[in-house]
Amino acid sequence: VQLQASGGRSVQAGGSLRLSCAASGIIFRNYIMVWYRQPPGQERELVASITTGGSPNYADSVKGRFRISRDNAVNTVYLQMNSLKPEDTAIYYCNAKRTFRLPGDWGQGTQVTVSS
Repeated sequence: VQLQASGGRSVQAGGSLRLSCAASGIIFRNYIMVWYRQPPGQERELVASITTGGSPNYADSVKGRFRISRDNAVNTVYLQMNSLKPEDTAIYYCNAKRTFRLPGDWGQGTQVTVSS
């Protein structure tokens, strides 16, 4: 399994970014896709998930600002991040899992830095 995350960069507060995660080595449409993030000095936390049927779920901290989507035709999951805040600064990872109970497979992460 390979998960290649991209799109992270430095941005000012209030700005927007779109992260992408391209998957290979799996039957993408059969996998729940999840974005996690790890802020500096903190534990990794779930940001958003999307089921095989396309149902999204979000952490309370990003509801209304972030949107997860997937394109099964190109084996890619996206995270549209709007109204970014400094507390969104983190390394963002994508994860592919067959069920929520499983740990899944991880990509290498992409750095998002939001300055005030």
